[in-house]
Amino acid sequence: MINISILTVFEQLYDPFIHTSLVGRAQEKEIVHIDVQSFFSYIQPKERIDAPTFGPGAGMLIRPDVVQKAIEDKEAVYGKAFKIFFSPRGQKIDQRVFETIAAKTQECGHLMIIPARYEGMDARVEEEYADMVLSVGDFVIMGGDVPAMLLLEGVLRLLPEVVGKQESVARESFNGPFVDFPSYTEPLEWKEMRVPDVLRSGNHAAIEKWRTEHAVEKTVKDHFSWLRAQDLSLAEKKLAYEHMPSHYVALMHSDVLVGQERLPGVTSVTSLDIHDIARSAKTYGVKEYFLVTPLIDQQKIVQKLLHFWNQGVGAEYNQCRHNAIQLVDLVSTLDEVIACIEEKEGKKPLIIATSAQIGDTQQLISYSDQKTVWAHGRPVLMIFGTGQGLSPDVIKRCDYLLLPIAGFSPFNHLSVRSAVAIILDRWLGINPMFHSIPQGGPNGKKRN
Repeated sequence: MINISILTVFEQLYDPFIHTSLVGRAQEKEIVHIDVQSFFSYIQPKERIDAPTFGPGAGMLIRPDVVQKAIEDKEAVYGKAFKIFFSPRGQKIDQRVFETIAAKTQECGHLMIIPARYEGMDARVEEEYADMVLSVGDFVIMGGDVPAMLLLEGVLRLLPEVVGKQESVARESFNGPFVDFPSYTEPLEWKEMRVPDVLRSGNHAAIEKWRTEHAVEKTVKDHFSWLRAQDLSLAEKKLAYEHMPSHYVALMHSDVLVGQERLPGVTSVTSLDIHDIARSAKTYGVKEYFLVTPLIDQQKIVQKLLHFWNQGVGAEYNQCRHNAIQLVDLVSTLDEVIACIEEKEGKKPLIIATSAQIGDTQQLISYSDQKTVWAHGRPVLMIFGTGQGLSPDVIKRCDYLLLPIAGFSPFNHLSVRSAVAIILDRWLGINPMFHSIPQGGPNGKKRN
């Protein structure tokens, strides 16, 4: 049996919760034993469990000596515990966090959940005792008890025998890279909406295909941040890519600002920009990379380079470079870029650029706003400027603007090829996040 200790200010909040549904049934089946104890049990009558914070500012904190007594009492009964605290400063909860806690709980047999109230707890308590400090999101609520219940719901269902059919646990949202597929029941038609025919066909292969397609589509459109944080297989990447809108890149050598006066003008094409941006475009699944210059002499130079890598010696010499350069299309104006995309896709593209110039018509977006952009169901064109950046006339044509890339240093003079690589990675890149089982407190402190 697994023991779960909950140390709280308001133990009465948990009475209906721990005796209801699967949580209550898990106790009846003696899979888990939940012990809820109030901090008031560890003080004398009329003694306070909290005290004012040191320094300016209002607020009361739960005293560390009270928490110490409660923890030591429960560990004397159930043994060493894996201890969870809650704080807005903590690690965000997701499915991987639940899996980590479930694994550690089964290993040690005692999970201790310590939700705070008031302004929280003395910082020394977390430093001394916390194996994990968790947050349910970037907001503040009145205490940690609701997050504690949420944690119990998420962790208990991962323990053996708590949920009747483990298949339902394995297939649900966030247990893999894709969220769950839509499900239907009777009646067959409701509010003029009908259950998809394929689900009633009896064709299991077709049903599985339908479910997979809809799960992937929903994940890409509404949960892209979750998807890109997963360690995806090649097959999963392919599935996701098929449901993403087409993306295009244009590098502007016209309609850009040049010189110290920052006046609209034209810049020269560089070989490095052609090669490096092409490789970035190929890496992140961009459909086409448009090089925009109206200068005939510049176009001749570019055409010679493209011929070398597409039909000449370069195609045999370096196959990877050849594959990337094939994405490059030489055009004279931005209007040509838009017309070419519309011809390929049947729709005009949404135009996104990065600029400090925020006009009245553009919407400012972040690198987590794929859902907003992709909801239009249109291809996406990301345009980049050489010289001193895109001209105001080009900026006015944009549907959305991303703020310029910046670090914590005041220096901000990236080459355009570096900026393109960073922006494509932030917008389309995969960045797996792994949650390892902690070996000590939040500061790496390992306790005996």
